[in-house]
Amino acid sequence: MVSWHTLSVEEASDLLRTDPVRGIDGPEAKRRLAEHGPNELPTARGISPWAIFLEQFKNVLIVILLIATAISAVLGHESEAVAITVIVLFAVFLGFIQEYRAERSIDALRKMAAPAALVIRDAVEVQVPARDLVPGDLVLLLAGNRVPADIRLLESINLRVDEASLTGESLPVEKQPGIVDGPDVPVANRRNMVYAGTTVSYGRGRGVVVATGMETEFGGIARMLQTVETGRTPLQKNLDKVGRVLAWSTLVVVSLIVAAGLLRGMPFLEMFIFGIALAVAVVPEALPAVVTISLALGVQRMVRRNSLIRRLPAVETLGSTSVICSDKTGTLTRDEMTVRALYVAGKMWRVAGEGYDPHGTFVFEGRETEPSASLKALLMAAALASDAHIARDGMSGSWQVKGDPTEGALVVAAARAGLDKAVLDRRFPRVDEIPFSSETKRMTTLHRGAGGMIAYAKGAPEVILASCTHQLIDGERIFLDDDGREAIAEAAADMAAGALRVLALACTPDAAIDDAEEKMVFLGLAGMIDPPRPEAKGAVAMCVQAGIDVRMVTGDHPLTARAIADELGILAGGKVLTGQELEEMSDEELTREAVATAVYARVSPAHKLRLVAALQKLGHVVAMTGDGVNDAPALKKADIGIAMGIAGTDVSKEAAAMTLLDDNFASIVAAVEEGRGIFDNIKKYLMYLSSSNVGEILLMAGAAVAGLPLPLSAVQILYVNLVTDGLPALALAVDPPEADLMRRPPRDPRTGIFTRPVVALMGLGGVWSAVVNLAVFSGALRVGYPLGKAMSMTFVSLIMIQFLKAYNYRSDHTSVFWRPFANRWLNHAIFWELVLLFLTMTLPVLRDIFGTSTLTLGEWALLTAAAGSVVPVIEAGKWVIRRQRANGKGRKTED
Repeated sequence: MVSWHTLSVEEASDLLRTDPVRGIDGPEAKRRLAEHGPNELPTARGISPWAIFLEQFKNVLIVILLIATAISAVLGHESEAVAITVIVLFAVFLGFIQEYRAERSIDALRKMAAPAALVIRDAVEVQVPARDLVPGDLVLLLAGNRVPADIRLLESINLRVDEASLTGESLPVEKQPGIVDGPDVPVANRRNMVYAGTTVSYGRGRGVVVATGMETEFGGIARMLQTVETGRTPLQKNLDKVGRVLAWSTLVVVSLIVAAGLLRGMPFLEMFIFGIALAVAVVPEALPAVVTISLALGVQRMVRRNSLIRRLPAVETLGSTSVICSDKTGTLTRDEMTVRALYVAGKMWRVAGEGYDPHGTFVFEGRETEPSASLKALLMAAALASDAHIARDGMSGSWQVKGDPTEGALVVAAARAGLDKAVLDRRFPRVDEIPFSSETKRMTTLHRGAGGMIAYAKGAPEVILASCTHQLIDGERIFLDDDGREAIAEAAADMAAGALRVLALACTPDAAIDDAEEKMVFLGLAGMIDPPRPEAKGAVAMCVQAGIDVRMVTGDHPLTARAIADELGILAGGKVLTGQELEEMSDEELTREAVATAVYARVSPAHKLRLVAALQKLGHVVAMTGDGVNDAPALKKADIGIAMGIAGTDVSKEAAAMTLLDDNFASIVAAVEEGRGIFDNIKKYLMYLSSSNVGEILLMAGAAVAGLPLPLSAVQILYVNLVTDGLPALALAVDPPEADLMRRPPRDPRTGIFTRPVVALMGLGGVWSAVVNLAVFSGALRVGYPLGKAMSMTFVSLIMIQFLKAYNYRSDHTSVFWRPFANRWLNHAIFWELVLLFLTMTLPVLRDIFGTSTLTLGEWALLTAAAGSVVPVIEAGKWVIRRQRANGKGRKTED
């Protein structure tokens, strides 16, 4: 085994056959990946399809039913036995499909959430999945990154690494690329090595990968890529409990029905098979699997809306979010510093244009105007005194700033005036400079031009103004008197009051570097801001509609935060609280202030943690954004921690429950909407399924109490269960969101799905179904129809009434007549099931199997009318719920 820490940078590079500057190329990386395998640790093996299939037969009721069916076949009931076996196998196959899709969905999420690494391949910086790293790759390390593999450092700048998870060292360890002597030096003392699973806490570095996967020091710990938790969600646990209660209740009722049949002298085997079939039909054993599918597919829809969920329980919590605490820069704003105002020769100009696009216009006194000579002189100075440049991204086609964002804003403004920085640099090459420092608060560059040497400076207005003796007005140098200075200072103050960051620019003709900052000529002021995202205002307004409070939490200046918050509609009369004020408050005082405070400025990560605790103390479900290493505690403390996918560190992403792939506030709101929709669809599915099961069991119980024969045979009840639990129920799990989804207040997380209105509506549908079908069955017998014909009519009416309930339960309060056919999957499912029902009732071979009889057109019409009666009944129930909500009575227990 190679002791990499004992080798020099050159020796390590040679041994790994890699260029320490260019890295390896793509084809070589593929070859090494095939040789060494993926850079991942073995995870628990997934469940094989065969195991999932066999798991379906662990349901003891299905096994008993199959055994009893086999006995029935031996005794001469071959047709019924075959039919029951086929239906049971269909149900098993449906369960297999559900669980297999759930397993695949979770696996897909795990792959989407896998970490990435920034590498240099063939002299180009590229981001690759961490699993694709190979020995010899050059990796760039930045503060907040999770180290993706074991790496020998080639260079480091103030690099410190938190190795507590590997060595137990409580403090970050300083790293240097120099040789460490001794092959047996402990891992904790290998200062030129960084190891997989540790975290860069400060500084930056570059190194070459020496080990991946199981060859790393962390090879025995298999948690690197397990970033999607597959544990059961609270909802699934709740449904497990509900399912057990329903199962035992059902078995008791089924036992009583079977006992009643035996007392009336019915054959034991027939009643036994019927009882088991009824239990199989009404015990909701598929609930947890369907919920998993709904959650996992919903999470994949969220990815298409730029939100990656790492923990399935977060989907449930999203629908209950009542406060979103959002960072400003890059989330509510574009993270594209933009020049909005220019003060030149005593006049104020406005700059129009989008982001870093070099195309834009200039507005003077409300009219679009060509830039003046004085304005161009200001912008030329701004471009030449800046190091940043703009370039078009090769993949997205968008314009990007390479360098400091503030300088980038100046370069873009110059480009909008037709001044290309590259051309200016060639015409006026830089020969010297005085760099910016926090003490001087300015930067000065010296250039050679056609008329000799000239210096340009940019910096704080008060600093630049103090160095100026003249100002440029209409191409002439005018002495800068006290009135002129006061006018410039007032203009700078007005721009700052408008939340603009203000820089002053000046020049010194015929200058040398020693006197470049003396007797300068004032050129003007540039005011810039990071503008709000165009979609953010609409997203904030949607939050207000949805009863969600938005809080801006930023490290920026209070004036800037207030201006952006006011523009987006977040401030809305609320207070602005600074980090210093927050620091001086007790937890109790902060909790009181949090009610009316809309903006938190100049805050630290520690303040975020206190704010989350204060809002949770007020009973809120809190979503908090963060991107830095120090944001991790607040992200973990929040009910929904939201990391930034672009600007966020690996540490923040691992602490968060959700990652924004585009760092956009609107994506948070979209995720909340998806979360609410997913929970709604699970509720629709459960209302429909539970109501159907209640209707079936009450029908059988009612017939037994009334002393009537069994309304359905075992094969018929199993068929009803198949069509009910099958396609229509699954179609409800992907139902389109209701129109008022984001106009409701957040759901109380302490109330589950089975609220009082939901249970009432579910029970109403189930009881009415039982009443109607019992009336059909007893009425058919009373008018002299044979038992087989009466059972056939009950069979048809039960299926049709459940199909109509599928449409009714698309909402627990909205009328079924509002966009009744919006769910195309449900339409396809019902159409297909109606075709099968018609064939079951008309084809002789299927009539023999299911024991059905043909129906006349009048009988079909009568059964359709009987089934249709459920619509006005459930509509009446919804009307009562809407009235209760309007009166404020139902809100506490409902969404």
